[in-house]
Amino acid sequence: MLKTSTYAAPAAGKPLVPFTIDRRDPGPKDVLFDVLYAGVCHSDIHQARDEWGGASFPMVPGHEIVGRVKQVGSQVTKFKVGDLAAVGCLVDSCGDCGTCRQHLEMFCEKGAAFTYNSTEMDRKTPTYGGYSTQLVVTEHFALKVPEGLDPAGTAPLLCAGITTYSPLRQYNCKKGDRVGVVGLGGLGHMAVKFAAAMGAEVTMLSTSPSKEADARRLGAQGFALTKDDATFRKLANRFDLIINTISAQHDYNKYLGMVRPLGTMVLVGAPPEPTPVGAFALINGNKRLAGSNIGGIAETQEMLDFCAKHKIVSDIEIIPIQKINEAYERMMRNDVRYRFVIDIASLKQA
Repeated sequence: MLKTSTYAAPAAGKPLVPFTIDRRDPGPKDVLFDVLYAGVCHSDIHQARDEWGGASFPMVPGHEIVGRVKQVGSQVTKFKVGDLAAVGCLVDSCGDCGTCRQHLEMFCEKGAAFTYNSTEMDRKTPTYGGYSTQLVVTEHFALKVPEGLDPAGTAPLLCAGITTYSPLRQYNCKKGDRVGVVGLGGLGHMAVKFAAAMGAEVTMLSTSPSKEADARRLGAQGFALTKDDATFRKLANRFDLIINTISAQHDYNKYLGMVRPLGTMVLVGAPPEPTPVGAFALINGNKRLAGSNIGGIAETQEMLDFCAKHKIVSDIEIIPIQKINEAYERMMRNDVRYRFVIDIASLKQA
């Protein structure tokens, strides 16, 4: 077993503290890498505070991970020592079921192994995430980081990136499409970058006028304030696709009014309470209200390659691991533009 330094939540809602875990020794199909950077996702907070239920402790969060390969198993062909590798939200699945064969490993019919607060496929061994000095993962679930991508800025692509890239690809975002992005945060800023790179005319839909300059810098051609009811009348039936990143309660029906006939609004944000949707908000115009999760491994690699081609990374603030609890509080106040990334060297030096 490999003794590994981490930061962990010892119990629900408790501050994260230094903690030592055992990683498995690499097998013939495994990749061992030293973690360089770990992005901080809002779901890390929900999980560490057991706000979604079912959490197990001690918990080592982190599913936006970039590192350098230290060792490869005898059957590994995709990586060599010294390569940059990445791990997102998944570390294993059965590989045999219908959804796995469709490259949708996150929906594995036998239950995927998630990067933390989950178990390996044996359903007994707990998984621990990227707030750690090293990681062992089977080759299929390790992603290649293309040359030229900044490793720190790449880390949030493994969750915030794929979460917004996937619905844009699912609904065929292309040149000339009109795309609205609701909310400019960790997810929203990536949706703007991706949709603009795909050639769409992007409009940021925000409650905050102070974010207009950033939205335009990121690639939005339009900006509209959703606190103003006139916005919904002005933009009625305008958008081919809306990517809705908001996790606070809001009226889906009003935003559906901005979707053109046969268009789609995709939810990637998850409000805590059910949201009423009127049937006629969908029937009038044959509109679709959809949800989207992360992507499978193949699509995540496609996203990283797209980012390399278009020189896209996340806008980040790098922090030492010792400031993780402060970072959580700042995230709750929306005091980050737009993603915290932990420099794991600070953990190795602690």
